[in-house]
Amino acid sequence: MASRIRLEDRECPLSTTVQHVGEWWTLLILHDAFDGYTRFDQFQESLGISSSMLTTRLKALVTDGLLERRPYQSNPVRHEYVLTDLGRTLRPVIVSLAAWGNSRLAPEQRSMVLVDALSGEEVEPVVVDAKTGHRLDDCGAYVFAAGPAASQAMRARYAHPPHRGA
Repeated sequence: MASRIRLEDRECPLSTTVQHVGEWWTLLILHDAFDGYTRFDQFQESLGISSSMLTTRLKALVTDGLLERRPYQSNPVRHEYVLTDLGRTLRPVIVSLAAWGNSRLAPEQRSMVLVDALSGEEVEPVVVDAKTGHRLDDCGAYVFAAGPAASQAMRARYAHPPHRGA
């Protein structure tokens, strides 16, 4: 499959991340993996995805190092797909996307919520700075800047802060 990433975005972490996990089925497969699904037939039944599409997406997730393919049966050989350490680090992203989706719905319209495993109480996920604990959803207080490995193009992009609209 041809890469959809623009040449000028190759160093942008958002663009490269979307290249790996931005496809709709990929996010749903990862969501199922976080819910404990590991086997091809489990993913297929849960998602109603075609065998060929599921095969393609699972291969890509293994190639990208997000899932590991392991044999669980020898005769005939069958494999399961287990989250890697790298794959597990995507859980906050999936949780944040689900929370954003729920934030647009009235509480009685939500079909899935995040709860504390011990208390069963619903929780509200937020992204915070690890040092300060401050929420990072304020676009005026937290902005992107060129990092140490930034190219001249990336440095030019962030040389002057953009005008903040609404």
